[in-house]
Amino acid sequence: MNIRSYKESDAMELANLFHDSVHAISTKVYSEEEKEAWAPTPSDYSAWKSRLVKKQPFVACKKNVIVGFIELEEDGHIDCLYVHKDYQGLGIGSRLLEHLVQKAHDSGIASLYVEASKVAVPLFEKFDFRYKSTNKKSLRGQILINYHMTLQR
Repeated sequence: MNIRSYKESDAMELANLFHDSVHAISTKVYSEEEKEAWAPTPSDYSAWKSRLVKKQPFVACKKNVIVGFIELEEDGHIDCLYVHKDYQGLGIGSRLLEHLVQKAHDSGIASLYVEASKVAVPLFEKFDFRYKSTNKKSLRGQILINYHMTLQR
């Protein structure tokens, strides 16, 4: 697997990866309604293209297949970390987060923060992110819960 910078030709594939990975989460964790609010069907490809041009995520590829992506903002905010639904549990999220932490360090970013989903909390804890608060976000008629976590270096 290699991790590279975003290319504009990745936009549709990343939008689909995001949508599919959210909808693959067990309904024991997030209901179908919550997942649809989080990742509406169909995906808004135009909005994703605009977003990704601004965010410039790091993209993980395995044999020419995009298997994950992560975004780092200048203030240390990690806005997205998603792994392809067919490649979860293989360490891709860890590799992406490790890459991002190193890039943040190289850029002089001293602290990182994220609003982690219920399923992402264990990964961030593995990298010594600490729980700060529980967030309840109203989105498309649903209340979604995530967790504000920080990493100080």
